[in-house]
Amino acid sequence: MPQSPPAQCPPAPPEEQAGPSRVPPPRKRKRPVPKEEVCRLCWRADCDPEVVGQLCRQKGLCVHENCLYHATRLGQKGADEEGFYGFLFPDIRQELKRVAQKRCCICRLRGASVACRRRRCRRIFHFPCGSERGCVSQFFGEFKSFCWKHRPVQRVRAVQQDETPCLICQEVVAGRPCYDTLVCPACASAWFHRRCIQGQALRSALHYFRCPLCQDVPTFQAEMFRLGIKIPDRDAAWEEDGAFADHYQRHSSCDASQCLCPVGREQAEVNGPWRLLLCGSCASRGTHQLCSGIGEDADSWECGDCSGTGTAPPTQGPSHSTPGPGTSAEEEEARILAGHPGTQLPSQPLSQKPAEPH
Repeated sequence: MPQSPPAQCPPAPPEEQAGPSRVPPPRKRKRPVPKEEVCRLCWRADCDPEVVGQLCRQKGLCVHENCLYHATRLGQKGADEEGFYGFLFPDIRQELKRVAQKRCCICRLRGASVACRRRRCRRIFHFPCGSERGCVSQFFGEFKSFCWKHRPVQRVRAVQQDETPCLICQEVVAGRPCYDTLVCPACASAWFHRRCIQGQALRSALHYFRCPLCQDVPTFQAEMFRLGIKIPDRDAAWEEDGAFADHYQRHSSCDASQCLCPVGREQAEVNGPWRLLLCGSCASRGTHQLCSGIGEDADSWECGDCSGTGTAPPTQGPSHSTPGPGTSAEEEEARILAGHPGTQLPSQPLSQKPAEPH
């Protein structure tokens, strides 16, 4: 049987063939995301790190931290330093093969690895899709996940007065506890958005995370764990990487109007005339024992700004304050030297030599 010739598109009308105004502008191509930046479990690259965790890359694999923890058939068989958090690379590849044809019930794309743990529920989804849809994934015990119909809910009797703001961002929360609005079970007065309390949990970590209002720890943490808030077991963010190391620095110089130490104001010894004392009230000023005429038995000293304010803590031994503003530096130096005829030079390393007078 003879075949008919293939159909051809009819020629465009003359008015459509001519004229550059009829040609559509070229589309701008979006910058393709490199394959090494896309999670192999959820196939997403635009996720909030506070939701999906750190993006792990090694051995040709790229997966989100939380996608690993909640992949239903994936277990931690190694030590913490092996693979990704104890998830071995061969096991991860095996899980990728298992979920390759499983479609997410939310976005309908393949690769869904998180299953609802409610009995007889067949919903499976990607971790970030579940987070956007209202699913709850717990970060303790067996790391269970639940779909939006079977997720744990709060049973707290809490009454709002008019419009209640979130204690963290001060924006208005929902009128009752729900997926996006949580309430402290201990005081029933602290309301906050899920995203806000999750951010605080990641910054405070396990040892500092508590109710922002009543400061309850055990009841509050247990409820937040149950509702899917991730509370990492590590130091708080402000304790890591020396973020606040400068707050722990101690004042370490003599602030006398004329420092008598030949080595300099930074010299500090445990005993003797170059013993450095800090102001007992503000601790932001210091003096050598000799530079302010302080006796060897003195346990405390107050700077001129704090002297007489009564803010210094009580001490067992005698205390001293800086000389009055009417005393000149020359008179003070003469008085100090007269009262300390046996003044000795500070001890110093052999490699350091005091500057010679000009």
